[in-house]
Amino acid sequence: MHGAAPRSRGAALRFCIRYSVGVEIFLSLFAPENILALLTLTALEIVLGVDNVVFIAVMTARLPPSKQLFARRFGMLGAMVTRIGLLVGINWVRGLTGEVFSLHFPRLVEQEISISWRDIILIVGGVVLLFKAVSEIHHASAGLQPNARPTKVSVFGVIAQIMVMDLVFSLDSVITAVGMSEHLPTMITAVVVSVGVMMFAAGAISRFVEERRSLKILALSFLMLIGLMLVAEGFDAHVSKGYIYFAMAFALGVEAVNYRADYKAKIAAEAAALRNQANGHPS
Repeated sequence: MHGAAPRSRGAALRFCIRYSVGVEIFLSLFAPENILALLTLTALEIVLGVDNVVFIAVMTARLPPSKQLFARRFGMLGAMVTRIGLLVGINWVRGLTGEVFSLHFPRLVEQEISISWRDIILIVGGVVLLFKAVSEIHHASAGLQPNARPTKVSVFGVIAQIMVMDLVFSLDSVITAVGMSEHLPTMITAVVVSVGVMMFAAGAISRFVEERRSLKILALSFLMLIGLMLVAEGFDAHVSKGYIYFAMAFALGVEAVNYRADYKAKIAAEAAALRNQANGHPS
């Protein structure tokens, strides 16, 4: 009985220490400099997460409707854990930018191209993304054929692909976050908030893309464009994401105009059919 009291006091002391540390970390988020960093990093994570949302929408579209929500949520939760792990291992992430070897193509560029582990990850990820986009386009076109057999897709395979590609997509944003803020709780909070926003957006975008086959092909074309950009970034050929996003927005605008024209034509055809029926003429 006498030994239980010191143990209970020790447990209470440990709880108080952990509680006070937790409160201190929570309050530190509301410091003026950390609030600004939190808003900036959250916006950055959301903007840079557009690529990931498009990839998730395409990958989960081949799953049965009853399993798509599960795959999206668990894939993004796993991706969130991976991002937080990258943030916690800040020193390791910083080491990824160190040179591993260099390449020299005298006929193309005068200077040597320095290749780091970050570059290798981007190149491999870009090639994988290109392969996935091309195979998905082939699958979508094969789906139009009457004798085509549907390809079975594993739910956990899709989740694993979402997590791996999120690692590639988020590598630059994590390195940028490390450079913008040294307050780890702020960076982790920004990741959690941005993943929550992307979770909501991924569901809406997935449903929208699944209902329109032309948009699915367009999304796959975006993935090919992003894959090429990742490979170019890996070889130190910087491509501004603003150009990529402008191209995506322009293509979506053209698709919206096309969809509106088709919708008006459909309404006009239905109205003409109703008038013919009212006048006693066959449609």
